[in-house]
Amino acid sequence: MTIRPLTATLLGLALADLALLWLTPAGTASTRDGDPRVGLVFDVGGLGDKSFNDSAYEGLLLARRQLGAGIEYIEPGDGADRESGIRLLAAQGVDLVIGVGFMFTDDLNLVAREYPGVFFAGVDYALQIGKNGQVIQPPPNLLALKFREEEGSFLTGALAALTSKTGIIGFVGGMDIPLIHKFEAGYRAGAARVRPDCTVLVAYAGVSPQAFKDPGKGKELALTQYARGADIIFHASGSTGLGVFEAARETGKLAIGVDADQYSEAPGHVLTSMVKRVDQAVLQAVRSVKEGQFQGGIMTLGIKEGGVDYIYDEHNRDLIDPAVRRQVEALRAAIISGDIVVPSR
Repeated sequence: MTIRPLTATLLGLALADLALLWLTPAGTASTRDGDPRVGLVFDVGGLGDKSFNDSAYEGLLLARRQLGAGIEYIEPGDGADRESGIRLLAAQGVDLVIGVGFMFTDDLNLVAREYPGVFFAGVDYALQIGKNGQVIQPPPNLLALKFREEEGSFLTGALAALTSKTGIIGFVGGMDIPLIHKFEAGYRAGAARVRPDCTVLVAYAGVSPQAFKDPGKGKELALTQYARGADIIFHASGSTGLGVFEAARETGKLAIGVDADQYSEAPGHVLTSMVKRVDQAVLQAVRSVKEGQFQGGIMTLGIKEGGVDYIYDEHNRDLIDPAVRRQVEALRAAIISGDIVVPSR
């Protein structure tokens, strides 16, 4: 890959940030006229989480292949200031700066106001609520990318409950926060919809960002749930979930992946994955910049918009009874039509 050098005027800023950030230019040295330059700062766990961050990175690669975008990314080190990353990219004059993860919300709001000529996007942006109870809109150059995770989780909960032989299924969350509660709520609701007597065991890995990158804790929690009778566990925990897959392999039980198709983590033991199309959200944001149609505001993607789904393909087809598949697809249709409104908490 060709490294695009920092300009001299930015050298001081870059040196100041080196103690905090790993900067990895990943695009071409230049772009064609009209092709956007895009910078992205990863969430906790960084590249290689085989989930949320990797899906965002795939969106960058798609933007480069399909749109000719010049791309680069930053992986914050432990304890790094996320604001430094997005500020560094904005100062370099990229067209679009993307922050991956809800923890970027305040930083994106701040820096977007300081750089009105740069576009920004926040994946899993946390909506701000005013004293009057109304949602506070982000700055006009900031796009909040939201997902209805509860809808995809609803389908996986129904699938798990209908497939379970013990009538006990599990959920392992990462950080105990409202965003992950959406996954839990949808999963519980889906299970209850098709099998009211199904028991759902729930555990969270912690209350700090570390909870998204602790495979050892994930394995411990999963083994405990399997020992209590669960035969299928859905994780929404970033790389902590890699421990859930290890537990599934060791016990011969099933697990459900999240954000990306995680079949390869435990072939034969992954019932499905609740995919969250962060890659497509990133690609849409870049395309809007390229086409001169970028608009700030809030974009929410659910099943109807293709933002969330569950995996059903040649890898897991043998694990899902055809009758179960038909029931889950009927639930999907009901969500799209509005006949089912999935709770988010």
